[in-house]
Amino acid sequence: MASKGNSELNKGIPQPTDAFVVIVKTEWNAHIVNKLEAGAKKVLKQQGAKFKVLTVPGAVEIPFAVNAYAKSGLQAADAFITLGTVIKGDTPHFDYVCKSITDGVLSLNLTLDVPVIFGVLTVNDEKQALERVGGAHGHKGEEAAITALKMIELNRNLQ
Repeated sequence: MASKGNSELNKGIPQPTDAFVVIVKTEWNAHIVNKLEAGAKKVLKQQGAKFKVLTVPGAVEIPFAVNAYAKSGLQAADAFITLGTVIKGDTPHFDYVCKSITDGVLSLNLTLDVPVIFGVLTVNDEKQALERVGGAHGHKGEEAAITALKMIELNRNLQ
């Protein structure tokens, strides 16, 4: 069970100079994903970061879009935030999608020079998802943006 949020995460949110974040979100479960996106954008704006949003059909396509953007020659991202919601159904499809997106983001974190933040909800039902976009379990979109800013600062300090 998820905690009610990482209370330490909200302390000392950095404002990295000229930070540029690419948010990659899915079309599936848009009524939830759009709330994740709104939370991420709110935090990025508050901290003075610039951002761009890319939309893909489903969660499995997120790693492709991140990788393609990173190689595109467009404005270099300081971090990527992945946003989606995968809700368990009656078939094993849920397990395959969750493993694919998790493995994809992990692979990107090990191969790209910038962090890729995992902001994909993997839940049993819609109620659990809604609890994570401003409900009992905090706002995972906001948390993803805070994590991105902290990782940008860490990455810059290590270079």
